[in-house]
Amino acid sequence: MTKAEIVNEIGRSTGIDKTEVLTVVESFMEEVKKAMVGGEEVFLRGFGSFIIKTRAEKTARNISKGTSIRIPAHKIPAFKPAKTFLNKVSNSNK
Repeated sequence: MTKAEIVNEIGRSTGIDKTEVLTVVESFMEEVKKAMVGGEEVFLRGFGSFIIKTRAEKTARNISKGTSIRIPAHKIPAFKPAKTFLNKVSNSNK
């Protein structure tokens, strides 16, 4: 599902104009990004959490050149679904 499809669906189900829905969706995404760049995690009860994971330093191989390179420790954004959400997805295929 794309952002445009989400906006269309929210607009259809709520009766709110698509341009207003798009503004709200983009503002939400911007606030989540801003919080995470600032080192904060975002928790949405019943949906999930946008968390920051730290990847440890590691050594990788460039197979074509036969050399090793060091990949420094770094942080990545991740999503961890809430248990209720995870259960709904797990049980939807049954």
